[in-house]
Amino acid sequence: MNVVLWIIQILLAAIFAGVGLAKLSQPKEKLRDVMRWVDPVPPSQVKSLGAVELLAAAGLVLPALTGIGTVLTPLAAVGLVIVMIGGILVHLRDRKQQTTQQGRRTEIQGAITCAVLLVLAAVVAWGRFGPYAL
Repeated sequence: MNVVLWIIQILLAAIFAGVGLAKLSQPKEKLRDVMRWVDPVPPSQVKSLGAVELLAAAGLVLPALTGIGTVLTPLAAVGLVIVMIGGILVHLRDRKQQTTQQGRRTEIQGAITCAVLLVLAAVVAWGRFGPYAL
């Protein structure tokens, strides 16, 4: 199970590092093509979310690798659970605001993606706080 948790941690870290870097480095107008939810959100909030995701990605892997502050790994996972709850709510809210069939499908897919990432982060939090703590 420890190996499975490491695989999930590395996968989540790679995903959130990539998405976080994109939100930090790209202007909101460029993100709009891929992330339609950014439209009503101020650019500073998009950048802040990117920073949180990047820090969580580091928190999933670095403390466990270094053996320093290992409690930060499950805390980072809990933080991602909270971020993904917000992501689900944003995508569902946007779905109600969309008028085209394609827009609705895209936002449902975004909510489902957030739900899957939420479950993976919850598994890491459970495992690293509980029976497979570092």
